[in-house]
Amino acid sequence: MILIIAEKPSLARNINAGIGNMTKRNGYYEGCGYIVTWAFGHLFSLCDIEDYGGAERPEGEKARWTMDNLPCFPEKFKFKLRRDDSGKADDGVRNQFNTIKSLCLRDDVDTIVNAGDADREGEIIVRLCVVNSFGGAENVAKSGKNLKRLWLPDQTPETVKNALSDMKDETEYENLANEGFARTYIDWLYGVNLTRYATIRTGRLLRVGRVIVPIVKAIYDRDMAIRYFKPEKYYSIASDEETKGCKVQLVSKLRFDNDKKGEGYYNALSTCDRYNMEKAVVTDKKTKTDTIKPGKLYSLSKLQNVLGKKYKMPMEKSLAIVQKLYEAGYLTYPRTNSEYLASAEKDKVKKVLGVVAKLGYNVKFRDDKTIFDDSKIESHSAITPTYIIPDKSKLTEEELTVYSTVMRRFAAVFCGVPCLADKTEITVKVGELEEFVLKGTIVKQKGFMQYDDGGVSDKMLPPLEKGDTVNINFKPVEKETTPPKHYTIETLNNYLKNPFREEKAAAAKKRDANAAQDDADGDDAGDGGYGEDDAEEYRMILEGLELGTEATRTGIIDNALKSNYIQLKKDVYTILPDGEFLIEATQGMHISMDKHKTSELGRILKKIFRGTVKIEDGLDEAKREVSEVFGRRNEKAAPEEDTDFGCLGDVIGKCPFCGGDVVRTFFGYGCSNYKDKGCRFSAKMIICGRPLSVANMKMLLETGKTAKIKGFRSKTGNLFDASLKLEDGRAVFDFER
Repeated sequence: MILIIAEKPSLARNINAGIGNMTKRNGYYEGCGYIVTWAFGHLFSLCDIEDYGGAERPEGEKARWTMDNLPCFPEKFKFKLRRDDSGKADDGVRNQFNTIKSLCLRDDVDTIVNAGDADREGEIIVRLCVVNSFGGAENVAKSGKNLKRLWLPDQTPETVKNALSDMKDETEYENLANEGFARTYIDWLYGVNLTRYATIRTGRLLRVGRVIVPIVKAIYDRDMAIRYFKPEKYYSIASDEETKGCKVQLVSKLRFDNDKKGEGYYNALSTCDRYNMEKAVVTDKKTKTDTIKPGKLYSLSKLQNVLGKKYKMPMEKSLAIVQKLYEAGYLTYPRTNSEYLASAEKDKVKKVLGVVAKLGYNVKFRDDKTIFDDSKIESHSAITPTYIIPDKSKLTEEELTVYSTVMRRFAAVFCGVPCLADKTEITVKVGELEEFVLKGTIVKQKGFMQYDDGGVSDKMLPPLEKGDTVNINFKPVEKETTPPKHYTIETLNNYLKNPFREEKAAAAKKRDANAAQDDADGDDAGDGGYGEDDAEEYRMILEGLELGTEATRTGIIDNALKSNYIQLKKDVYTILPDGEFLIEATQGMHISMDKHKTSELGRILKKIFRGTVKIEDGLDEAKREVSEVFGRRNEKAAPEEDTDFGCLGDVIGKCPFCGGDVVRTFFGYGCSNYKDKGCRFSAKMIICGRPLSVANMKMLLETGKTAKIKGFRSKTGNLFDASLKLEDGRAVFDFER
């Protein structure tokens, strides 16, 4: 008898449909030589710090967080059945695990199949169920049961049947499991230790994780750049005169900044006089017919980008819908980072195209490297429709939107008619001073654009011919520098997929002064067509140099939203006060979870997946960095540089007004006689973005003045240094003139 353990009930139902003629039992299906049961996603979670102390805590008893057991580095990580917020094991979880355990131990079961989702999370979810059923990995080996893996790129009955006949030994997925366990352990080491450390010290629950902090910090940094941006006026010159009945707009590349005397306008005006004395002539005109390529197939993040930008659909909702369509058998596996298909999928794609053609789409199979590329696939191919077409009347409006978006892109990529456009370039030369190039596009044959917007629209040019004289009248045009834009669903996703794109682009631009502006702004990198050379992009993705993964990123962003660190309005992310506190407080505690460290750990995880390093190597790196955070607290900094604000409840000194104890509070420092005697003495923990250290607070209480503290930020964004002094029961700035 073959026991199949699915990750979720929905997958178990689909496996049952693929096998057929099975009987429903209590917690499983049975028939045709198979037993199919299921987990509820994660049935097990890592133990808490207190669970490593020896005696087991009574169920439902919550532990009090303390610095005494921090940092905690377990010699061996332990798991327990998932519990609810009160600390009690869920009855449904316990009962289903007991079902799985009894089935694993049945004498007539000789083969156990891991049917977790086809990713590292699914791999370890089922492994944990099996190991705990037997009471340890060594007992699984002693049982003599065969262990197999069911790998499903989609959940259609045909795919299930084919996969059941081609199952590999579970040992072939050992590196995937190692990556999954390493990720789980590393995130525990960071998240549990640093979350408790930061929460105990600040008195406020701060979720300090390997990925959530750099995500929030990216939004924080962008919003601070916007908040403190100082616009600067400058001047350009442009002409917008009519020639042959049409306006011809010529905008110079010259820029005239205002100097100390504000002479930018006068410099622009004198340049206009020089230009207007010259003759503007059309020196060249080129027209050619080009074939416009469609965008690539969708990875999860690129699909979420489109849904967020076009339909303002939050990432959590779009992922939930794509997952539901996958579980219904309509779409392939969603948590993929690739926009390409595997060469082994060509026959399957041909079958899907046959079904799509019957729906009225003009499609044909194309065996092209821009579509099929094994080198750009790690575990899963791009998201595509399956051969099962849903009844549109049974889909919600949002489900239909998501499904149609995927279907239209699939039809566009395999469109049987090319998209043709006439592209025209007109070159206008103003004397020997400057050359202007006007570009226009006229779509002649829509091709794929009848299914999917290619981002190309008609742009008419004036009816100019080579040799024509163009009327000009250049004038100064006042412009103003603009702040960076807030992150959107699309631009944040692009940043997280490649957090170093902007730095590389800036470096490339510095090396090449003539680099195109599009290459300089990685944040605005859009969907793109096949003309893009994405080899470098995929190299970085496959190395793990991204923040989070397609499988985890959405949930982490949703966690940041629910924690009130950031907010999402329409498709724009902005920082919230709690998010500002998170970043400024962690910086004050020297918790540096930046993109460099997070992506480096992502790279280690990929090396574990490839078998070039061991789990222990990743754990050692995490332990070292966590230890550094705790170690820095013992380092004594000069008063002007010190940021250590102690822990909640610490007694700092005596109140200079009533003699009561001044203690660290949730918000800063305050007199303990606030309630009894109404003493109003207090000082904030973070002032103008700069933590007020315990050392400086003690100095303030004892002498009435702190050291000259470096690094305050004004409302206009200027950094400044200042002392604090006591005035009317409050700490105020004392600027030394």
